[in-house]
Amino acid sequence: MNQLVRILIVIALFFFACAGHTQIKKDTLEPESIWQLMKYDGKTAFGGLKHAYTRPLYWKGKDFLTLGGVALGTYILYTFDEESSEYFIKQEEDIPELVQDFGWYFGAPQNTYMLYGGIYGVGLLTRNEKLRHTGVLLIASATAAGFIQTLSKNAFGRARPLTFEGRGSFKPFSSEGAYHSFPSGHAILSFTTAHAIARQFDSWWVKAPIYLVGSIAPASRLWVGSHWLTDVALGMALSVVIVDSIDNYLKDTNKYDLKKKKKVTWRLNVGANRLGVVGTF
Repeated sequence: MNQLVRILIVIALFFFACAGHTQIKKDTLEPESIWQLMKYDGKTAFGGLKHAYTRPLYWKGKDFLTLGGVALGTYILYTFDEESSEYFIKQEEDIPELVQDFGWYFGAPQNTYMLYGGIYGVGLLTRNEKLRHTGVLLIASATAAGFIQTLSKNAFGRARPLTFEGRGSFKPFSSEGAYHSFPSGHAILSFTTAHAIARQFDSWWVKAPIYLVGSIAPASRLWVGSHWLTDVALGMALSVVIVDSIDNYLKDTNKYDLKKKKKVTWRLNVGANRLGVVGTF
């Protein structure tokens, strides 16, 4: 557990270091109070949540094609759910214990929301627009996806692989944890975290390690036989759709000032009867 905490701290500090600049809203003469910022952020998070749930009402042809592609992909994976489950379970003994522990703890709600709170809290206290935006995105996305996965798990009642009842065993609205396989909550939370943070960077050299870390928890649920491949794949797809929807809402409505400060470049200006340094903004 101590190792996990250290890993989470390193991830958080790395993001803080790369997160950008601090700015106060330009339309205010005085810096807004912490309480004012919290009220604004809470209202914004709710707006993002509402946007994610109502967005399907405005879907067009391309969106329905994407939905059809996800449905087809899920069905294809479903056809060999049992074979893939057997394969992944056999790999568990070769996975380092640290990686297995990280996969469990990183996708757990109490740990992910603690990380979100840390990111948002630093952004709030320092009035860092980039961090506040990311914190709100994380919290709103995870909450929106969390409600969907909770309802789905209970409604479908899909048996987990370790019940040995097969991929097609369902007990709708069962209260037993053994029938809460679809979709994977760990996959949703961990990949929501990874995708939301990765979207804040342009470089794939930064994005790739973030996605790699976010994929550990989904993979770990396959190793231990808690979920089928379709549970994990659909959970990750749901994360991407919701994070993209809420992030686009935050950016399209200009909820936060995410403009990067222009860098000043300096050059030596030498000519006839003149010598000086020129700064270009």
